[in-house]
Parts: sequence; C-alpha cells; structure tokens
Amino acid sequence: MASAAGAATAGCKVEYRITNQWNTGFGADVVVTNTGDAVAAWTLEWSYAGDQKVTQGWNAAITQSGAAVTARSLSYNGSLATGGSTSFGFNASYSGPNTVPATFKLNGVTCNGAAEPSQPPTTPPTTPPTTPPTTPPPSGARADNPYAGAKVYVNPEWSAKAAAEPGGTKVSQQPTGVWLDRTAAIEGANGGMGLRDHLDAALAQKGSGELVVQLVIYNLPGRDCAALASNGELGPTEIDKYKTQYIDPIAAILANPKYAGLRIVTTVEIDSLPNLVTNVSGRPTATANCDVMKTNGNYVKGVGYALKKLGSVANVYNYVDAGHHGWLGWDDNFGASAEMFKQAATAEGATLADVHGFIVNTANYSALKEDHFRISDSVNGTSVRQSKWVDWNRYTDELSYAQAMRGKLVSLGFDANLGMLIDTSRNGWGGTARPAGPGALTSVDTYVDGGRYDRRIHLGNWCNQSGAGLGERPQAAPAAGIDAYVWIKPPGESDGASKEIPNNEGKGFDRMCDPTYTGNARNGNSMSGSLPNAPLSGQWFSAQFQELMKNAHPAL
Repeated sequence: MASAAGAATAGCKVEYRITNQWNTGFGADVVVTNTGDAVAAWTLEWSYAGDQKVTQGWNAAITQSGAAVTARSLSYNGSLATGGSTSFGFNASYSGPNTVPATFKLNGVTCNGAAEPSQPPTTPPTTPPTTPPTTPPPSGARADNPYAGAKVYVNPEWSAKAAAEPGGTKVSQQPTGVWLDRTAAIEGANGGMGLRDHLDAALAQKGSGELVVQLVIYNLPGRDCAALASNGELGPTEIDKYKTQYIDPIAAILANPKYAGLRIVTTVEIDSLPNLVTNVSGRPTATANCDVMKTNGNYVKGVGYALKKLGSVANVYNYVDAGHHGWLGWDDNFGASAEMFKQAATAEGATLADVHGFIVNTANYSALKEDHFRISDSVNGTSVRQSKWVDWNRYTDELSYAQAMRGKLVSLGFDANLGMLIDTSRNGWGGTARPAGPGALTSVDTYVDGGRYDRRIHLGNWCNQSGAGLGERPQAAPAAGIDAYVWIKPPGESDGASKEIPNNEGKGFDRMCDPTYTGNARNGNSMSGSLPNAPLSGQWFSAQFQELMKNAHPAL
C-alpha cells in the first residue's frame, strides 16, 4: 500500500502516491494543494534519485530533463484558490529502487519532502495502464472516458424501491445499471419502464450538461451456462432470435437521433465468455451446458454481433464483461480469457474498435483493494499465494486485476486508451467485521484471513452473500486505467432464489443461493454463504439491501 508523501509548508502541499507497479515501470498520482495566495497557473518541479523516466502523463504537461521533472497546469486546472487542490498522474519506467522524490517546488516555493511508501504488489510484465484526461470534451463529442465531466442516470424504478427502505434515501439517488435481461424488457416487462422510457427519463435528468446511461445487455442464448439462477429465455441454439428480436430492436432505439446527446454505456453479456475458458471439458468445474456453448459458438457470435450493432451508434460505448479476479486471476485462466475476449470482439463483423473498454466484478463481491496483504508477501517463508484464500491466484483484489487485465488486452491489440469499469455495488465489506490491520503472523493463513476485507467463506461464492456491504460510490476516473467505479448491479436486487420458485423468465434454482448448501468444485466444497429467503434473481430483496447499507464502506 502506498502511503502519502509530503506535508504543508508556506504555500503548498504535495501528495505523491505510487498507484501501480510492474517489473519495468509504475504509475503515480500527484495531488497539489495551494496553501498560499491564489494562483492562476502552476508549475510543480521535482527530481528523482534513480533512473525513473516519465513516459506518459495526464491532466498536466509533463517534461523531463535528466532527473528533473516539470509538470505544468493545463487550461482547465491552472486556477488554484487558497486551500484549493488539483491532481494529475503519469506512467514512468524505472529499474532498481523506486524512491519517492524528496523535494517538490510549486511555482518556486519548496514544499516539504516525502516519506518512502511501501511498494505496491509486483505483477507480471504488462503494458502500463493509462487514465484518460478527466476534462470533458466539447458537448456531443465522443469522449475518451464517457464518465468524465458527466452525471450518470438515476433509474427512477430502483430509486423508488431504495427510498422506500428504512434509511434508503442515503443512497437512493445513486446511479445504477438498467438491466435488459429479456426481450420483454425492451418495451417494459410487467408494466415497468422500457428502454425508451429510461432514455426519455435520462433526457429529463440531463439538463444542459452531459449524462451517461448504463445499460446491461444480457440475453445470450444458453445464458449463464455454469449457473442456474440467472438462466435466460433463449435456448442454446436461438442465436437468430438473439440477433433479430433482441439486439436489433435495442440498436434501433439507441440510434434514434432523439437520444444522440446521451452517452450510452452498454455492458455486454455478463458472465458469458469466461465460462468458455473455465467451465468446459478438461477443467474440474466443467458443465455440459458450457461445453455446448463452446461447441456451437453462439456466445462468441452473440457478443460479436452485439458489439458490431451497438458500436455502430456514435454515442454508444461498449464495455465487455471480463469476470473478476477470483474467477480469472489464475495463470491458466487469465491469458486464455483475454484471447477469448479478442476472439469475440472480432466475430460477426465486429472489430476491436467496437470495444471501448471492459467491466469487472459485475454483480460480484470481490474487494476493490486489499490493503493488509500483498501478493508478494510471505510469512515464515511461505508465499501469500499459498494461502487457502488466495490459492495461487496472481491477484488479491479487483483494482490490481482490472489494471493487469487491461494491460494484457492492450498487448493483444485493443486500443491503448482502453478503459476499465469496476462494479463496487456490493464489495465494501465494512461494519464491525472489517479488519483494521493485518492478521497474525502465525501462518500465511492467519495472516491473510485475519487481514482480508472480503469476508466470504470462499472466493467462488457469488449469491446474496451474508455480511456484504455497499462499496465505493460511483465516480469517474478514480485510478490509473479505470474509467469509473459503477453500481451496475443495483443493490437490493437478488442474485437468485434460495429455493425453487416457478417462473416464466427461464430462471432456475441454483443451490449456490441456498444457505444450507455445502458446495461444489467451483467453491471448494464450502458453504454457500448466501442469505435465506431470497426471491428470484433481479427481484427486490429487502434483507439484502439492509445488509448492504449496514456494512457499507465507506460508511453511509
């Protein structure tokens, strides 16, 4: 975990934080606070003790001569009132020690020096992450980061349910995703709002600024082949129905010039492509249904078709699902999944340019950042990777996984400005059970288990998890390579029924949603950790919503 560096002197305060580090480079964020008189422009200077070389920056004009670095304000962030702050970031190469600069000068005024931060986890060599500029482009122009400078649509249907809960008004105005999880949802299922209704409501919320609408495209044939709670309406072979009765109508609505002023983010087919890597023959978690979907190719065809059709609409930004670290963070899953994503992104006439980014942790519970243990740590000579919780994974949390997956995807040919989204709707893990420090050094397991925020019984548990809490609130450009933290899964909507419930939505009963279930190979034959008395997936689950609010971190 990188600690902040720098303290106030007369005139300025600087915080220099290493946010990510790999074998040949690192990323850093710098926060500049003016404690003197107001300034109309600023120049920050520092020198490195080692061979660090800045290779790319954002939100400042950065130049380097030898060890000396100069960062100058841009047109939109030069004005700093007394007490005002701004931030910028950069990527750099290095070898040997990566010591934090000892001295900073702001407009010639020396700020106090910096303390050495602890090193962040070292990941395999990867293309470094980037953060798109956070200044908004001209109105109506295509944005590098659609969330930058924009409000995000608040779904009035979810908002009303949240507000009706005791204490729910604390979060009821947060933006959440709109799930198009069956064909009927396009026009409005069971008397609810349809896609046009949501887009019209978004126009009303937009006003004179920019606004993002978040849609979940989720209706593949043979959907969720490794689970039952979220099975869909289309059979494994009904790819033509998926194209003509689902994707085509959505694309036609989105292309209506009436909605051209909205920034429409589509998150494409959650929990689909990773199944073709991890849950097929040859793997201990194989299912017959996933073998069928890999053989017939309809997941790949469906995702490719969706990307092409939706990506042809100028104001649509496609983000493809990339699982989460507790699914794809192992060596034999990580690279193969990235290759699978590329295969789908070039199927059915789609190109890599149709992909604006990827989303991780959707509807899942993996912690955003584990502060009390790192993948490079060891206890009594035993690596953290050998703990029962980490189990040889390469990553401990979603932020490190998302940044590494981004680097891998860029190395495969995806755009260098590729952005990542992280669903933080249920990964806060706060409350009284949140550890304040590392676990005991008795063994690697006591060290990890005592310090981890994620309190699930096993990383493979995914259904209505007991003890979970709301995570970071939705925000734009929170870290290097991350376009936004989002609440794509609306808090309070069930993951699946805890017992069999007859329905006309094609949703089955998955024992992983049964709190009495003792598990399977995908969760290490552990208890499911799910809450009791849950309704069908997508339906309102008051007990879960209350649990999430109670355990929110940051606290409400």
